[in-house]
Amino acid sequence: MCGIVGFTGTAQAAPILLDGLSKLEYRGYDSAGIAVRDGESETEVVKAKGKLRVLAEMTDNGRAVKGCCGIGHTRWATHGEPSVQNAHPHCSDDENVVAVHNGIIENYQELREKLTKAGYEFYSQTDTEVAVKLVDYYYKKYNGGPVDAITRAMLRIRGSYALCVMFKEYPEQIYTARKDSPMIIGVTDGETYVASDVPAILKYTRNVYYIGNMEIAKLEKGKAVFYNIDKEEIEKPITEIKWDAEAAEKGGYEHFMLKEIHEQPKVIKDTINSVVKNGKISFDSVGLTSEEMKNISQIYIVACGSAYHVGMAAQYVIEELTTIPVRVELASEFRYRKMSLVKDSLVIIISQSGETADSLAALREAKEKGIKTLGIVNVVGSSIAREADNVFYTLAGPEISVATTKAYSTQLIACYLLAIEFAKSRGEIEDERYAALLEEIYTIPEKIEKILEDKERIQWFSAKVASAKDAFFIGRGIDYAISLEGSLKMKEISYIHSEAYAAGELKHGPISLIEDGILVISVLTQQDLYEKTVSNMVEVKSRGAYLMGLTAYGNYSMEDTAEFTVYIPKTDALFAGSLAVVPLQLLGYYVSVAKGFDVDKPRNLAKSVTVE
Repeated sequence: MCGIVGFTGTAQAAPILLDGLSKLEYRGYDSAGIAVRDGESETEVVKAKGKLRVLAEMTDNGRAVKGCCGIGHTRWATHGEPSVQNAHPHCSDDENVVAVHNGIIENYQELREKLTKAGYEFYSQTDTEVAVKLVDYYYKKYNGGPVDAITRAMLRIRGSYALCVMFKEYPEQIYTARKDSPMIIGVTDGETYVASDVPAILKYTRNVYYIGNMEIAKLEKGKAVFYNIDKEEIEKPITEIKWDAEAAEKGGYEHFMLKEIHEQPKVIKDTINSVVKNGKISFDSVGLTSEEMKNISQIYIVACGSAYHVGMAAQYVIEELTTIPVRVELASEFRYRKMSLVKDSLVIIISQSGETADSLAALREAKEKGIKTLGIVNVVGSSIAREADNVFYTLAGPEISVATTKAYSTQLIACYLLAIEFAKSRGEIEDERYAALLEEIYTIPEKIEKILEDKERIQWFSAKVASAKDAFFIGRGIDYAISLEGSLKMKEISYIHSEAYAAGELKHGPISLIEDGILVISVLTQQDLYEKTVSNMVEVKSRGAYLMGLTAYGNYSMEDTAEFTVYIPKTDALFAGSLAVVPLQLLGYYVSVAKGFDVDKPRNLAKSVTVE
């Protein structure tokens, strides 16, 4: 959600803060601000409503704000409307404490009343201002220094937070603390950075620390010191980020989303090669043994958004190859369900960021119940990666566009490999089938490249249907799971009302919505279900629907039914979703472009949902 950047060193802070915030714009925001200290002088705070460029213009791209220590923030409104007054950073009444915050403080009303009685005044409607003044209150009451004040505040605050705090008496230091909201710290020669996410600091350093839950860090020039909630100094390992800085840039593409669609062949290949060696899957890096896989009696896949759609597709694949029953659960519902989990089960949590609030809460609930957990995540050292019993890292690299493409595809590949290895470990597929499936997986990147070569046809069709008010996606089996993702892509970046239905469910209600000109996209990659889905297409066409068909090469009769047909290369039916999703990603992208929308930063959405 909100973006945080901080810097202390020898360079001018403001340009670095603005540059870092620009790399976090994909998280979504409605206002921005920076606070910079110039030695012993007062802190200069500059805030603006709207896009980051407004703040950049106000500060001459940061050059007008002097000082080598500062914090910056892009705000996503939760408490209080988008405004300059509610924008971060916030200050204590005498500007002794200045801070930015990501998260939600649940008991802010109670704390606000306490602080008002203590003489504090409030100028905003935000919960963040309460946190700032609570830290200031404890700092002055106990005179124990910054770490003491922050830990006391942390013990009183309920909710989630990542805080960056500056104190007047410590002009070259930044203090950070976190609970559930992500934060990373980067260190290089004489300079220290802090941010909500890797892209903000990637061009400056690849050596980072991950601050743990309920921990505090003191940041000085080129140095970070960590403390637990008991104020005891603790050691933290440093992690090298493998992404290069160019991976977080557009590289000549008009939008990040188009670049990331084109990166899918490479990142899929990288993810495969991370666990497949010499024609065999090795889960040494994942930590899941053959013996453990033999003993799993139930799998729960828990995720949100596109990751949930990955789980839907994975369910079909795992249940096809093994005798393990699979349930796919929305993380936001799973955490509130009062259900018993099957003994000897496995909970798989899928999350690109590894910080998704609902997914992280579901992971913790599963662990509390003694259930084995596996995280499928893209960010090394993220909360889910650290807390899960086992981790399968997808190698998608930084994904900047809010609408996921390459992370989704690598998650799908990870699930295929899990399904195959489960089947092999349990003796449920023969060696020949095992080898054939792996051989077919290796062809997926090349086949996606072939699809991308034909993208101009999809661009033409997208311009033709860009004025649509409604769209429906239909499919059966794995094609239904892929339809869910195609529908989400359409609605989240083009703002067209879109729904996905299992094709067999049309006559149970949805077909009443079909009228002249309604766009219906049909996915037909499962050959044994092809004729049944064609019948559903004929049903909606007879009621006026305008049809697009998505099927494999060879099914040329599709052109007799659909007004427009997209073909994908043939592959094993279990893996067809990896190919079918690409034209649907392109469709959503090109419709959004045709409508003139901000593809990478759709309205009301954030890349990583780190608060409930």
